[in-house]
Amino acid sequence: MLEDLELKDTPIVILNFKTYLESTGERALELASICQDVADETGVNMAVAPQHMDLHLVSDAVEIPVLAQHIDAVDAGGHTGSILAECARDAGAAGTLINHSEKRMQLADIEWVISRMKELEMMSVVCTNNVMTTAAAAALGPDFVAVEPPELIGSGIPVSRAEPEVITGSVDAVKKVNPEVSVLCGAGISTGDDMKAAVDLGAEGVLLASGIILADSPRDALLDLVSKV
Repeated sequence: MLEDLELKDTPIVILNFKTYLESTGERALELASICQDVADETGVNMAVAPQHMDLHLVSDAVEIPVLAQHIDAVDAGGHTGSILAECARDAGAAGTLINHSEKRMQLADIEWVISRMKELEMMSVVCTNNVMTTAAAAALGPDFVAVEPPELIGSGIPVSRAEPEVITGSVDAVKKVNPEVSVLCGAGISTGDDMKAAVDLGAEGVLLASGIILADSPRDALLDLVSKV
């Protein structure tokens, strides 16, 4: 539950496992354990978002927050194939990503899932793609908004370098709309310099994936990522 997370006063790193084979099943467990170790060693907040089939496996093995990659806007009942919030919670999820660029949602559904996360005292991380959508998402009251221009996702080009105004503009917009919402930076983040730049621009953490998951040594990549914050 959200009140049990006790996030430290440091930036947060959320690692989205996506559906890479390198972060599936037992490898998901190994990757989550690495994130736990780096969190313990450095004091930086870490959270992971494994595939739904791996939620229980991962959440049983680590103490850092484990997030679902998606929750559907459905109540319990006849919704075959949908992801029920209560099911994700009972599998160990402390919250969920919402509206990732690879899993876009309608505005009404985004609002519904944020509301359900509040009811269940779970964390909500809404993904956005520009300043305008970030401001709109902040008005719905999630815990985090993660701004990720989709053209930079997986590109290796960090948004903090390619489009720094997206971060600064998003931070300013969120402060005006709902200062209790934290802004994360995503897309192309993979190094310590990338993360430091994002934090210097006002972000309170990062959401990332391939730069760590596909690294030769995810542990070394994570340690480098947090080395300058």
